[in-house]
Amino acid sequence: MKTAYFGISKSNRVHFDKEIHQLKKCLAKHSIELLVFVDKYNFKVGQEKEMMSIAFKEIDNSCVLIVELTKKAIGVGVEVGYAVAKQKPIIYIKRKETKHSTTVGGCSDYSIEYENECHLSEEIEKIIKKDSSLCSE
Repeated sequence: MKTAYFGISKSNRVHFDKEIHQLKKCLAKHSIELLVFVDKYNFKVGQEKEMMSIAFKEIDNSCVLIVELTKKAIGVGVEVGYAVAKQKPIIYIKRKETKHSTTVGGCSDYSIEYENECHLSEEIEKIIKKDSSLCSE
């Protein structure tokens, strides 16, 4: 199964259960698993190098990077930079009427400003249908 890496800061994660659930359902219809790094892994102080090594390996193994930046996060910005260097497609998502990241917007292949989790799912679906190379074998 193909994998989409989902970048979000650990502190912001608790506010996005509905969006993540909806994304998982939408992507599963296309045989894409959503890997939420902060849900899958837990690191302690002193394990920063291991954390980034694993994050980079997971991005390498993913077909696309989806980043949620309703609230800006430095670590997610690092993931975006890495994905750009590896020529991975990037989908930048944020809730409507929140501050735009010009840096991430400039690095992304697609940007979605969504109203709710259903709207987000609809917009992701449009991207998948429009871009046949996204997560293709």
